[in-house]
Amino acid sequence: MPKFPTNQMKKRMILVGAILICFGFIVVIGRLFFLQVVNAEEWQTRAIKQQLRSTTINANRGTIYDRNQKVLAKSANVWTVFISPADIKNAEEAAKIAAGLSKILEVDEDKILEKTKKTGSYYEIIKQKVEKEQFDEINQFITDNNLKGVHMEEDTKRYYPYGDLAATVLGFTGSENHGAYGLEAYYDKTLSGTPGKVVASKNAWGTDMPFRYQEMYEAKDGNSLVLTIDETIQHIVEKNLELAVIEHDVRSRAVGIVMDVNTGEILALANEPDFDPNNPNEIGDPRIQAQLDELQKGTQEYVEALKQAQYDQWRNKAIMDPYEPGSVFKIITASSALEAGVVSLNSTFYCPGYHQVGGRTIHCWKNGGHGSQNFTEAMMNSCNPAFMMIGARLGGEKLYDYFDAFGLTKPTGVDLPGEADSIYHSKSRLMNYEVEVASTSFGQTFKVTPLQLITAISASINGGKLMQPHIVKQVLDADGNIISTVQPTVKRQVISEETSATIRYLTEMVVKEGSGKNAQIPGYRIGGKTGTSEKLDTVQQEGEVKPLILSFCGIAPMDDPEIAVLVLLDQPQLQNAYGSTIAAPVVGAILQEVLPYLGIEQQFTEAELAVKEATVPYLIGYKPHDAQAKLTQLKLNTRIIGNGTTVVKQIPETQNVVPTGSTVILYTDDESATTKSQVPNVIGMTAQQANRAIVNSGFNVQVDQSVAEQGTTVIRQEPDPDTELEPGSVVTIYFAPRSNIETDGNNDS
Repeated sequence: MPKFPTNQMKKRMILVGAILICFGFIVVIGRLFFLQVVNAEEWQTRAIKQQLRSTTINANRGTIYDRNQKVLAKSANVWTVFISPADIKNAEEAAKIAAGLSKILEVDEDKILEKTKKTGSYYEIIKQKVEKEQFDEINQFITDNNLKGVHMEEDTKRYYPYGDLAATVLGFTGSENHGAYGLEAYYDKTLSGTPGKVVASKNAWGTDMPFRYQEMYEAKDGNSLVLTIDETIQHIVEKNLELAVIEHDVRSRAVGIVMDVNTGEILALANEPDFDPNNPNEIGDPRIQAQLDELQKGTQEYVEALKQAQYDQWRNKAIMDPYEPGSVFKIITASSALEAGVVSLNSTFYCPGYHQVGGRTIHCWKNGGHGSQNFTEAMMNSCNPAFMMIGARLGGEKLYDYFDAFGLTKPTGVDLPGEADSIYHSKSRLMNYEVEVASTSFGQTFKVTPLQLITAISASINGGKLMQPHIVKQVLDADGNIISTVQPTVKRQVISEETSATIRYLTEMVVKEGSGKNAQIPGYRIGGKTGTSEKLDTVQQEGEVKPLILSFCGIAPMDDPEIAVLVLLDQPQLQNAYGSTIAAPVVGAILQEVLPYLGIEQQFTEAELAVKEATVPYLIGYKPHDAQAKLTQLKLNTRIIGNGTTVVKQIPETQNVVPTGSTVILYTDDESATTKSQVPNVIGMTAQQANRAIVNSGFNVQVDQSVAEQGTTVIRQEPDPDTELEPGSVVTIYFAPRSNIETDGNNDS
């Protein structure tokens, strides 16, 4: 007989069931709590990733300006072209899209066609960084063919309007619009801004939904920089460095820096050869490119050589490559010794052509020596034995202390990436080894960067203040409002104003009567110091000349110094070369253009003003900078045309007598020397009008002086109007006698 559940058993079953149900609810509720509360953020993130596609909209990087608001780097709109295969009607339309976009964008047609087959997708990139011209063509292509599956998104691209100007300073950006080198990298956070986003919905299959299911979050543009760099001065420096590299076959690049000695502002900083930041991977040095062309492309050797060449041209040698400064450093030795009181202008030294120290004989650059000389003459002569004696009087401990005080034991802290430290002797070594004291005194056996050196030299002549060098002057917001301004900062007082005044006198004497004569400019008081340093750690290669660095630091104007210009040429291929003969003319050429540009007027003596004419010297075969230096002394201007290394033709020709201030054209290749221009018609013009018309046409003006009192109107000219002449030729203008004009004009009585 079957047994039925008793009431008690039923109650137990109900109770167990209830417990199980409650437990199940508790587990479910607990799990839901864990998922929705404890791990809510994680699951929300996963859901968003599954449901949304996010596309970044790059912010416009801030603009980089020079000190006069000229644009050196800017961002402009470009576009990303993409297709939406899900919106393409049929295979015929897909083929039309592939063919059209391939032609406009120069992208492989088959690759585009393959992307059109991904019919579940709404977003397939065809090409990025598309410029305005192609953007307009694609827009027209879409309109003409009524296409729904081709789209474009805004993006940004970096442009450098002046090409390679200040390339190693500005640097460049990478593919993601982030700074890769130079200021672009150092100030990347300042310039970058905040990216925006386009957020689009995805369907259950993971493909994009139509564009009505998307939202855009605008990008915020980056801040802008105003530099201390002056585009005009930078151009002048680069132009002269490029010429110097060619004419002297400089193998390890050239450096030029112009600094405001009173503020530490860097007005120009150049490394030549350099590169175009618009195409930073292209090699800018033709000599290096020729070497690469000899290698087989695609090989490991070629790839490694290309990488090294790119790295070398991007490298900012002015702050990253310490070098032995040579005799330019004597400015610092002289400043230290004068400030310490161990020498005066009346101190005397005897140079037999060598000096023995620590059991070693170190020679002077001049065979036979300089004989007896005072301190001023030792500086003018750049005498190594005299400066070894000065260093010995100063002593190793004080020499180190001043070396440190001038900021040469640590990086300057300039706002540029990759600044190197100096390499120098420790205080204990200088205190115990007199040979190191001797070599340091004339600028060898230690290394500093060019920027460290010009900063120290600026302190020696600006009244003794070591300034903080900087290259950014202001930061502006996206609307052009000033966020911050960098004020000149004095790090410390290194020497007294009295000592600094003496250094100004000494450096002016170097240019006026000493080794720096090739940097003279009539009407300006120039100071400076030459340098010829051996690269002691560089092995001389077979067939190459002794590895040297030739340098010159010029200062002007010496009555109230404003700027210092340092130029160094690393390994020019010249025998018996010196900074005085090679680097000084380059600095002179730079100062000849920069000083008038800065509004610093020439001040001539009465004797100089009395000289109205000059005889053009013979310059064929001269190096362009050497020829320019020679003409400068005659108060004649220079215009160099061509890409050669020596002067092959000059206009006016030798022995022509021209007014001071005339321009002599120097041609450095035969192709450039064939150009001619038409002589303008100036008959009937005033003297001022005629002068302007002739000079603007590229010719020089000579006024006929045969008439004692001349009138004001040109009555004749030689050569005749419309004659074809080489630029630089002399056009002579004639005036009627004043008495004739007065008679003709007073016959009314």
